[in-house]
Amino acid sequence: MESAHDIWQKTLGELQTQVSRANFNTWLRNSQGISFDDGVFVVGTPSAFVAEWLTRRLHSLTRKTLSHVTGTDTQIEFCVSDGSHLRQPTLSSGAVADGGVVSPASIDHNHSRCTFDNFIVGSCNRLAYATALEIAENPLSTFNPLYIYGGTGQGKTHLLQAIARSAERSGRGVRYTTAERFTDEFVMAVKQKRVEEFHARFKALSLFLFDDLQFLAGKRQTQHCFYHVFDELHQRNCLIAVAGDHHPRDIQFLSEKLRSRLESGMVACIQPPDLDSRISFLRARAADSDIEVPADAVRLLAEEVRGNMRQLEGAIVYLSAQARISGDPITAQSVHRLLTSISTSGAGKAIIHAVADLFDAPVDNLISKKRDKRTAFARHVAMYLMRKHTGSSFSEIGRELGNRNHATVLHGYNRIALELTRNPKLARQLSRISSQLPDSQDM
Repeated sequence: MESAHDIWQKTLGELQTQVSRANFNTWLRNSQGISFDDGVFVVGTPSAFVAEWLTRRLHSLTRKTLSHVTGTDTQIEFCVSDGSHLRQPTLSSGAVADGGVVSPASIDHNHSRCTFDNFIVGSCNRLAYATALEIAENPLSTFNPLYIYGGTGQGKTHLLQAIARSAERSGRGVRYTTAERFTDEFVMAVKQKRVEEFHARFKALSLFLFDDLQFLAGKRQTQHCFYHVFDELHQRNCLIAVAGDHHPRDIQFLSEKLRSRLESGMVACIQPPDLDSRISFLRARAADSDIEVPADAVRLLAEEVRGNMRQLEGAIVYLSAQARISGDPITAQSVHRLLTSISTSGAGKAIIHAVADLFDAPVDNLISKKRDKRTAFARHVAMYLMRKHTGSSFSEIGRELGNRNHATVLHGYNRIALELTRNPKLARQLSRISSQLPDSQDM
């Protein structure tokens, strides 16, 4: 049998032709095949940031390409590796945005990111933190179910993972999953006529953690299945914690009985971080990265980047990399350069790459003259999002997308605006992309 290293090298060879050079060099070049066992292929990356990015943004493409190389349907997990052995994962377990799983193997508890100890508590998230801690430490907690909601990157998954880590240390039966992974496994169970086996996976739990509830919107059969799993566990006094991007009443196409169940317990909101929380978070992450960021630079970054904690963490990663490559200290000028790079032009590039990832289309195709149906639709989506989030003129957007004229961009924008009124799946996909973009003008 081929080694995991050799299989991954072949996969990288194919991926190199499917993603932009910049994406390949930044996110994939330094990855390595770690293991291949029971249909699960583990890929090591040089940092937790890279592992999380690949899981959220390139999971679908890498899994499809890897399955092609292995000749069988293969799951893929990204974890942190120092080149010789596994270290900490980005998250303790479970699927995340793009349906991927970050491996829990060989967790380094001294540097683990998703714990209660390193969760930055402020007025924006104090209730969610306190109730999550209660669930983790008290098997008889009355906060059942616990529902945590808030925007992308605000710490919902961090809290669920912190609950899992704490509960596992006390020997409790814990299962973490996301709505997307739950759906995939349920659909597979239906196809294989193994629905009873699927339900049996949850019977011995004392704690069930379910992330990204909004993904169930409109999926009637999966909602029905989840409701029955939820109901059985709740009747057996299993503690349940669920996270979503909105309050249950605000998630469209969610069944009334499921909505009622979720609202029957504790509902805790995580608000966008205030200035003091952002400053505290930046200081903590700078300390974790062993870099020195002056107070004026921290404050400038906290004042200008207001979206979510993940954007702030990305800023620290960028500054840390720049400081180590150049050898120069981080200053307010460094932060100014970073803020310039994620300005309107940077946001436009981020949108183009995000759309390319969504449609598994090379960035070069979006800015080329290629006009097949799939490429044209992806290009129109990019036009719509760039107009919506950057405030650029149609002519400016056209120049970034292969020097197309004003009328072409206007047509693409109108086409997607109409499609969104009748295509809820596309609306969810674009909402997911929008939530991950740097702050920009929202038209």
